[in-house]
Amino acid sequence: MSTTIPRSPFSRRPAWSVAVIGLPLAILVGGCLNSPRVAPDPVKRPVRAPVADIPVSWRPAKPPRKWKSIVLHHTATEAGSVKSIHAEHRKRITNGKPWLGIGYHFVIGNGKGMADGAVEATFRWRDQLHGAHAGKQAENQHGIGIALIGHFDKQPPSPAQLASLRRLISHLKTAHAIPASGLIGHGEIKKTACPGKLFPLAKLKKEFAGGKVVP
Repeated sequence: MSTTIPRSPFSRRPAWSVAVIGLPLAILVGGCLNSPRVAPDPVKRPVRAPVADIPVSWRPAKPPRKWKSIVLHHTATEAGSVKSIHAEHRKRITNGKPWLGIGYHFVIGNGKGMADGAVEATFRWRDQLHGAHAGKQAENQHGIGIALIGHFDKQPPSPAQLASLRRLISHLKTAHAIPASGLIGHGEIKKTACPGKLFPLAKLKKEFAGGKVVP
């Protein structure tokens, strides 16, 4: 007795119909495998408030010293730069000891040796070392020395120099908690005409004390 095996429904269909039925499945599978991967959305991180627009060189490389004042100077020269002042100060000897180099913490150029209004921090600021600019121990130890290139008994500092100076002392006052009375001219510490009769010291001191130093 023979047994009849039922045929698959597909066996009774023409070959072309099987191909048509299988085509959508092939497209579906092939499309899933070949479609490009969609990158996951990047993790959204909170946006930090931007850091004040202050040059990196104005931020010391070492832990800050305890600063109490800012002492302003002129170089009493027509031209100059950090490099030229550094070379000159290295020739100096005090109490039998040669200077480490430039005595100021910052120098502001006048266009002759440094760009007009350019502010350059020295090694003393980067390493938070005492100054060699005031003529008195206390102000050298805790006073930030800023020198502007120029002879301000002959002509005033340039507008660019004053704008840079205002910006610098405003930053230093805030960053290092300099008291309102902490802006002083070299001549207030030592008997000297520095920073010169044409330097607007009184105006700057008033601005500094009132917290209205605007470049």
